[in-house]
Amino acid sequence: MKIVVLDGYTENPGDLSWSGFEGLGEFTVYDRGSETDKEGEAIARIGDAEIVITNKTPITKRVLDSCPSIRYIGVLATGYNVVDYTYAAKQGIPVTNVPGYGTDTVAQFTFALLLEICHHVAHHSEAVHVGRWEQCADFCFCDYPQIELAGKTMGIIGFGRIGQKVGIIAKAFGMRVLAYSPHEYERGKAIGTYVNLETLLAESDIISLHCPLFPETEGIINQGTIAKMKDGVIILNNGRGPLIVEQDLADALNSGKVQAAGVDVVSVEPIKGDNPLLTAKNCFITPHIAWATKEARQRIMDCAVQNLKAYLAGKPENVVNQ
Repeated sequence: MKIVVLDGYTENPGDLSWSGFEGLGEFTVYDRGSETDKEGEAIARIGDAEIVITNKTPITKRVLDSCPSIRYIGVLATGYNVVDYTYAAKQGIPVTNVPGYGTDTVAQFTFALLLEICHHVAHHSEAVHVGRWEQCADFCFCDYPQIELAGKTMGIIGFGRIGQKVGIIAKAFGMRVLAYSPHEYERGKAIGTYVNLETLLAESDIISLHCPLFPETEGIINQGTIAKMKDGVIILNNGRGPLIVEQDLADALNSGKVQAAGVDVVSVEPIKGDNPLLTAKNCFITPHIAWATKEARQRIMDCAVQNLKAYLAGKPENVVNQ
């Protein structure tokens, strides 16, 4: 059996082991994919392999039709929209993902962004290092207003594992938690209050996105929904870039309607130089790293290997296109 990893570098830049896959068949791993012909390169790399493991390399209908040997596709992530999973199902090809691996690390990163917005730690540290505190007439200085989270309302769009973990941390900071989700769970009710989207938009001081990217959630943050928010709201996105209409957010940041934004994801990745968020006021952008602690990546590796072993044993797990 041939196993091909199409883009393994971000999952394993050298600090993890592929040995779990290596023991299951003839194994080949490619670090990165083409930026110009992703489909053609994927087809060439897959060849007659039966098992395909991908992170962000698209597995389209063309790829599936060109590689009839494919029997299984494993995604090294929770999100699986890079695969035409509906067409794969029609071909009898299971697609698996890795749920739950990033709950703690993504929730932690959400507050890393939020606390940077509240305190501008990096800016003030740099100011100290260049001598500004040494030269200050007072015992302290602040270049930006400091924001206390206690008493604020955190609105969470998408209240699954990660959203609920964010809610737990928000409560530890003394915040009120509102949640908008198509499904309501008893565990979620113990953390926050489920409300409709209109209420969440109107009452939240901070809005954090943790929903999947589906047609109904694409562009959920746009000119219209921003207009319904409080003046000075803070927006966080550690979900998917297209959840936000970026020009609309940039306009709101520049006008002051939105006080600040922290985003770890954008609509096109790597980010392009013409992305309006790059020049927007008070926009903190990180390069899609909320998921990437070593601990989280090890969980991805372990689960992806287990997913494949379960498939080979005839008892597939974490199949997203049954």
